[in-house]
Amino acid sequence: MRSAAPPIHSRVSRPEHQPDGVPGPATHNADHVMLQGPHSRWRELWLVLQTARDFLHAFRALHFVGPCVTVFGSARFGEHHPYYRLGRTVGQRLGAMGFTVMTGGGPGLMEAANRGAKDAGGTSVGCNIHLPREQQPNGFLDRWVTCEHFFVRKVVLFKYSYAFVALPGGIGTVDELFEALTLIQNRKVARFPVVMIGESYWRPLRRFLGQMQEAGAITAADLELFLITDDLDLAMDHLERHAIDRFRLRQQRRPRPVAWLGERARKPVSTLTHPSLNGAR
Repeated sequence: MRSAAPPIHSRVSRPEHQPDGVPGPATHNADHVMLQGPHSRWRELWLVLQTARDFLHAFRALHFVGPCVTVFGSARFGEHHPYYRLGRTVGQRLGAMGFTVMTGGGPGLMEAANRGAKDAGGTSVGCNIHLPREQQPNGFLDRWVTCEHFFVRKVVLFKYSYAFVALPGGIGTVDELFEALTLIQNRKVARFPVVMIGESYWRPLRRFLGQMQEAGAITAADLELFLITDDLDLAMDHLERHAIDRFRLRQQRRPRPVAWLGERARKPVSTLTHPSLNGAR
């Protein structure tokens, strides 16, 4: 005689999945714990509070960074790769325009963009992430935060930016790029400019998006949400018109730091600001 099926509310243990090649138990990964299913009520509350702390730490640390351009790109291209030189030049051009250059704070093309901003005398910030194999902040950051959760990091990368630049990259870069396009498409954020640098690299993606349009999954207007180019003059002109001019980014008096919130203005963080930031606290 078969035993009765367990009630649907019974607790089922879930095996811990350890990705190949990743040292240490998977439960030490904050996102793994958050996403592994229901916990006790108190544990769920604790996870929410930890997430709030992650957000609050980032918001306070980056409150005075000024208008940013967030640059996405692979961590895997080293200093001698042509893409690294491209990323450094992009960072220089953005810094010279007065933008704070924000990246994921890691190596590769993130480092290149941050380094370029420093070359130009601009400000360079990063939003790093704790990983099982620790990703250290690169050495070209004026200010950075390290998040426990990928979704917190992604919010921070978008919160302070008036434009997004995608350099060649892999799955993480494409994820961040499509997050930007999705937010703009659905009007969750303003119509910020998105520029992909590297025509030959991004051409297959553009072709794939064209197939989506032909199938009716996206519209022709969606294909106008981004610019793909090799021409850095064209890219910077696009940012000038669609970020600086559209959002009236100008030099303004800086809001003062609030000491009891742990805020410090160690240097003028950007030559650009938005009028609505005057008197911000």
